[in-house]
Amino acid sequence: MPATFAVPPPPIPSVPVAGGGRFPVHRIYCIGRNYAAHAREMGMDPGREPPFFFMKPADAVVDSGADVPYPPMTANLHHEIELVVAIARGGSSISEADALGHVLGYGVGIDLTRRDLQSQAREAGRPWDVAKGFDHSAPCTAIHPQARAVDRGAIWLKVNGQERQRSDISQMIWSVPEQIAVLSRYFMLQAGDLIFTGTPEGVGPLARGDRVAGGVEGLDEIQLSIV
Repeated sequence: MPATFAVPPPPIPSVPVAGGGRFPVHRIYCIGRNYAAHAREMGMDPGREPPFFFMKPADAVVDSGADVPYPPMTANLHHEIELVVAIARGGSSISEADALGHVLGYGVGIDLTRRDLQSQAREAGRPWDVAKGFDHSAPCTAIHPQARAVDRGAIWLKVNGQERQRSDISQMIWSVPEQIAVLSRYFMLQAGDLIFTGTPEGVGPLARGDRVAGGVEGLDEIQLSIV
């Protein structure tokens, strides 16, 4: 018999796929401090320490071009431009050599962060959930299917036409295959997972009315407005 639910089930979160269709989002994994210069600007040691991850809820995704409400309970909303990896085939204990065989393709995302709440949580030794996992906190472009690695190319972000962030994907401390391999030791990855791969230096505040644009070389430009 078909399952019955006590309340109507929510819609499946998704992002577009270039060429047509939607990519259903299962989980959103994010790596922290994956560019040395960003680690330094956050007051951390950029050495190649073991990678660490946090998560956003799947329904935090927002299509590029959307109006994003300024979130409550913060006075310091920050932008973080990132390469996004879409997983097409799941697995656990995936080797680095096999990792790219699990990838559908790549997009561009912005990890929106309530920086003041993150700082408070860090100082108190508490989780980052309220700083990172709020509504509309994971804007993302269409996913471009491709098997090859995205391991170099410009990554940038502008606010109201003024450049804030610029680096190169080659500056990531942990590569895409390494991130997939490490994550798959902690979690059973599933088709539908997204990985936000970290942000370069230049993160900064956003205000209501700001227009944000960013990109990764060879992929779509992400655009959004803070309202």
